[in-house]
Amino acid sequence: MTMRKSVCLLVACAPMLLWAQAAGGQFDGTWTTNMACDASAHMPAYKWTFVSTVANNNFHGQHGEEHGPGYLVIDGPINPDGSAKLHAKGTVQAGKAGIVTEIKGNKYDYYIEAKFTDTSGTGKRDEGAGILGRPCSFQFTKQTDQPAAPAPASPPPPAAAPPPAQ
Repeated sequence: MTMRKSVCLLVACAPMLLWAQAAGGQFDGTWTTNMACDASAHMPAYKWTFVSTVANNNFHGQHGEEHGPGYLVIDGPINPDGSAKLHAKGTVQAGKAGIVTEIKGNKYDYYIEAKFTDTSGTGKRDEGAGILGRPCSFQFTKQTDQPAAPAPASPPPPAAAPPPAQ
């Protein structure tokens, strides 16, 4: 009897589970990421813009070629309330970013405290004690798939003039 109830419950709930899985996360979609970092003693200020994706409320963004100069990848889950602690790691673009980064082979990593809404978000680099990190800010904008505007209606062709009376 218990097995029968379990099977009935599974059959009744399966469509809801499939719908929830197909629906994805509330933040899912394509996002534009704007990143701006202040200058440091070893590196100039810079700004990057790149496309990121969210799938099942998991953020993924990438700038540059993997492991090449200027490479950056950002990953992490977005909580239902929109808060996120994203992990960023990458390779220095040019120059020397400091002794710790040199020791790591010009690689770096840090965390981003972020907050998302359905269509936008902001984030701030965790600077630690300010010794190893520099201020970086992030702006996230969800791209919307808006249908193209309908073409304006063409005016009707002019009516033919009646033939002249004879």
